[in-house]
Amino acid sequence: MRRRLVIGAAIMAAGGALGGCQVSDPGTNVINGKEQFVARCGSCHTLERAGTTGVTGPNLDEAFQRARTDGLGESTFEGMVYAQILNPSKEQQFDPKTHKPVSLMPANLVTGEDAEDVAAYVASAAGKRGKDSGRLAQVGGKKAQGTAKEKGGVITIPADPAGSTAYQFADAEGKPGSVTLESPNESQVDHNIALEGNGVDEKGPVVKGGGVSKIEVQLEAGTYTFYCSVPGHREGGMVGELKVEG
Repeated sequence: MRRRLVIGAAIMAAGGALGGCQVSDPGTNVINGKEQFVARCGSCHTLERAGTTGVTGPNLDEAFQRARTDGLGESTFEGMVYAQILNPSKEQQFDPKTHKPVSLMPANLVTGEDAEDVAAYVASAAGKRGKDSGRLAQVGGKKAQGTAKEKGGVITIPADPAGSTAYQFADAEGKPGSVTLESPNESQVDHNIALEGNGVDEKGPVVKGGGVSKIEVQLEAGTYTFYCSVPGHREGGMVGELKVEG
């Protein structure tokens, strides 16, 4: 039987206050928790071990680092995260560094056993130095790598299917003329493709769940920037350089 959580009255506020939350036993699947976190939470939160770089919500490594230093246990962290998932804060919070408002977490982002697994994984990883090992190291957000090259007037730059704020390619190459940029998105996180530079400023439709964001542009030789225009995603690393030569 899966473990049950006994939640204390206080829950975690972004970056801050820690309350008395406990868990009774560790019957959770942290591999599923990591997968669910990346797919559902990583576009808003930075968590180094999960490979996520979201900036519109609290940085979870920073939020838990001091608590680890102070000696609070992971059972406390797990209860705090689980409580926050079940009852997200409705009070506007602000980034302690930039003083800008952070996004409020929607209710029911993950539910049931998935929510328990996410809480267990975040508790095991947030604010902890190093990298995940074993099977955990095989899942998580991936960094963009390689170059997307034009084929038949089309440059395809897929979004990370795991749902993190990353494209599969770090940069792209094309030739002058009419070009279609397309970005398939298999994840359930909103993404699109946009392009700017040399007088071009185009944004494709925001899609998810197998949709394809497309833009058609006339390109001259030069350097352009492709990015996701969903708030916070470009800042989270969903951006690259397109070089047009010829």
